[in-house]
Amino acid sequence: MTTLQIPTLATSRLLDYLHRRRGEMQTLLETLVQIETPSTVPAAQVPMLTVLAQELRRRQFRVRSLSGRNTGGHLFAIAPRTPQQPAQLLIGHCDTVWPVGTLAHMPLTISQGKLYGPGSYDMKAGLVILLFALDAVQALGGDWPIAPAVVINSDEEIGSGESTQLIRRLAQVCDRALIFEPSLGPQGHLKTARKGVGRFTVTVFGQAAHAGLDPDKGASAILELSHVIQQLFALNDPDRGITVNVGTIDGGLRPNVVAPQSRAVVDVRVLHGADVPTLEAAIHGLQPTTPGTRLEISGRIGRPPMEATPGNQHLWQLAQTVAADLGLDLAQETAGGGSDGNTTSLYTPTLDGLGAVGDGAHAPGEFVYLDSLIERAALTAKLLIAAPVNPKT
Repeated sequence: MTTLQIPTLATSRLLDYLHRRRGEMQTLLETLVQIETPSTVPAAQVPMLTVLAQELRRRQFRVRSLSGRNTGGHLFAIAPRTPQQPAQLLIGHCDTVWPVGTLAHMPLTISQGKLYGPGSYDMKAGLVILLFALDAVQALGGDWPIAPAVVINSDEEIGSGESTQLIRRLAQVCDRALIFEPSLGPQGHLKTARKGVGRFTVTVFGQAAHAGLDPDKGASAILELSHVIQQLFALNDPDRGITVNVGTIDGGLRPNVVAPQSRAVVDVRVLHGADVPTLEAAIHGLQPTTPGTRLEISGRIGRPPMEATPGNQHLWQLAQTVAADLGLDLAQETAGGGSDGNTTSLYTPTLDGLGAVGDGAHAPGEFVYLDSLIERAALTAKLLIAAPVNPKT
């Protein structure tokens, strides 16, 4: 492990500094929420990425804008560093699940210490926390003992298909990764494990026939799909943390035709990496039971599980110590959803859920507690200057 000269941030000075910046934090969050950024509309990402690039440059980061093939692109920024200086990876995303026009019926509002708006909790408030934690260290701590490298992607909500390669490459050379996804629950718990996520499509091919005149000449793809669905649900194993859900089905031509084709789209969640090959093999190995039908199956578990590795646990223990110094009582949790932390955790100690405290991700009424911006920025600032506590494991 590299020996570092670690500065300290006095808690009282840090909190006082962030309280004085509270209005600016809220203003930036309002700006970000009012820029609608659905993952599937690349052009919508440009204004958001422009604002974030400006914010990072104001903090003396070297910023590269990376073009996307099917996305709005991504940002990579790093603080000035010496060639041998260790680095830490900070990741957030600027895309949301909300379509353009959502603000018209779900406007940004502030009430009783909460800011409501699409994407506020997941995860534009996390970006604000990241930026103002950087401010706090620069204002109160001076030079970086571990240089922060920031990635802000625009495709996390659709699986990070384009940005994963960059994230994987950086995770392999950084001492740790901090993920600014929203926290869990009203207490703001951190995430040290996440389920892996997969999507599969099962298409059944049958034989069309007249449902009244020649039903025996047909082979119903819908009948076969009903058998397949039962086999898929039988793969659920709560004790192992495996969930298999057939989320959508479609098929058939019209009521008086034996269905020649049907399809199911399946969501799969898995807690342990050791279960991934077995589960994938079970889904791809499904066989038809209805004569005259055949199956075509595609998909995989694209996000591997983020497991509670020794490295993740050491980083969590460091965060717990830092939180106690701030008067925060934090717990660690396992999340059912995936994030870019699933990728970084394969290569380096990872701590997720450093974003804001709130509720309603992907749901009407999404909000953040504005006061949580201060405490989460303080927690992050102290983590940023803490020495690595273990080898990459």
